[in-house]
Amino acid sequence: MAAQRLSSIVSQLTPTTGQNPLSKITSKNPDDVVITLAIRTPLTKGGKGGLKDTPLDGLVFKILEQVVRKSRIDPQMVEDICLGNVSDAKAAYYVRAACLAAGFPNTTAASSVNRFCSSGLKAVQDIANQIITGSIEIGVAVGAEHMSTGGDRLTRPFVDEIVNANQDAADCLQPMGQTSENVGKDFNISREQQDRYAAESYRRAEAAQKSGWFDDEITPITVKVDGKDVTLTRDEGIRPGTTYEGLSKIRPAFPDYGDRSTGGNSSQVTDGAAAILLMKRSKALELNQPILAKFVGATVAGLAPRIMGIGPSIAVPKLLTKFGLTMDDIDVVELNEAFASMAVYCKDTLKIPYEKMNPRGGAIALGHPLGCTGARQICTGLSECRRRKAKVLLTTMCIGTGMGMAGLFVNEQV
Repeated sequence: MAAQRLSSIVSQLTPTTGQNPLSKITSKNPDDVVITLAIRTPLTKGGKGGLKDTPLDGLVFKILEQVVRKSRIDPQMVEDICLGNVSDAKAAYYVRAACLAAGFPNTTAASSVNRFCSSGLKAVQDIANQIITGSIEIGVAVGAEHMSTGGDRLTRPFVDEIVNANQDAADCLQPMGQTSENVGKDFNISREQQDRYAAESYRRAEAAQKSGWFDDEITPITVKVDGKDVTLTRDEGIRPGTTYEGLSKIRPAFPDYGDRSTGGNSSQVTDGAAAILLMKRSKALELNQPILAKFVGATVAGLAPRIMGIGPSIAVPKLLTKFGLTMDDIDVVELNEAFASMAVYCKDTLKIPYEKMNPRGGAIALGHPLGCTGARQICTGLSECRRRKAKVLLTTMCIGTGMGMAGLFVNEQV
């Protein structure tokens, strides 16, 4: 039996010697870091939606509870859990307590990370890197944000030594809305372009929801809403029937800085959580875990804070170059729509075929729970890859204070 099992495992692996870059990243090797579970909650409206009464600790508990239930893995085998979260300084307390309450033993460690809107992807990278270096064998990355509680705005300016040092340092104080208006003005992204882009995001999201495309990535959860038990199953931010004409009538959201970004062509204030279970391929095969995808790599890049929105246009080429790839090699792109200004710029600058990018809509229509998005994009992108029978997924987002991040994955459920 042992010999047969070994033969079965070997048969699922492929050599990499002499392969071209695309073949190399899609090859299967024992030490690959793979994803065996990728789930998310529905995304709900901040302040008034289904998760408004479920604070961050409750949100993290709910998603980890689902990881235990859906993964069919002994929780004692999970060595570390990393939570990506932006707005709550107590996130490390919450994830540790939540994992213990959800069924993980006290031998499972926990931590939190914050790199603004890339925090969910940063958590995935953190767990993956620990597996690659041999620090752990199995880990869970979580992205979660309860924007109903409040945002991440600074309560005071930086000290004078920082503000007066140089313009880039001072520009880290700029509100995100201001940076969006900067991108619109600097790169001539008109209000009409932004509204038309937003209308298409809504149209795609509406079509995807009506077709049931989100169903295999969303795990329903039951929570208290105004004191009553409610089971959440669907994203709330999608606005059926949204049109360019309707969006064009919305007042500017940041009139002190410009007149192109609005509540209709910017990402929504949203609550939500997502979780990714990772381990080596050899361990997944040993445990008979379903291998959804291979984690190939991720990287981050910096740029001027005042135009932080174009971060993906810097991070994506950096990541693709590391693996010898071009945009032609990518099948699906999940680019976070923080604002239509940056989404239009990045799509055009990176020359992303629009049929590949955000085919189910993006954060304008679905919402952008800050720390959750990086993990949510993986859930959505892999689900779309399965639907299309496509292989290579690229995820990317801009990051406040002037950065961009990108991640690369290979769908193995083809």
